[in-house]
Amino acid sequence: MLKSYIMIGKTEKLVFYMQNSFTAVFEKIDDWYIGYVQELPGANVQERTLEEARESLKEAIELILISNRELAEQQLSGKDVVREQITITA
Repeated sequence: MLKSYIMIGKTEKLVFYMQNSFTAVFEKIDDWYIGYVQELPGANVQERTLEEARESLKEAIELILISNRELAEQQLSGKDVVREQITITA
């Protein structure tokens, strides 16, 4: 489990992250590699090499997940909620 600090408004919060697996798809078009994640709309990159595309896609995934968590925290602030992990096999 990874941990990090995020800012929610003016408050710094410690958050824990689970390791996740996603399906990356890379397509070579002319001199470029286009990459995207099947399970995560919006996670797409374009790079000159496959290795650069892999690294950029990992970064894009991390940024999207962090951003989504921050937005959820802001929307739930002050609300009475239940949080629980859900595990699926798909």
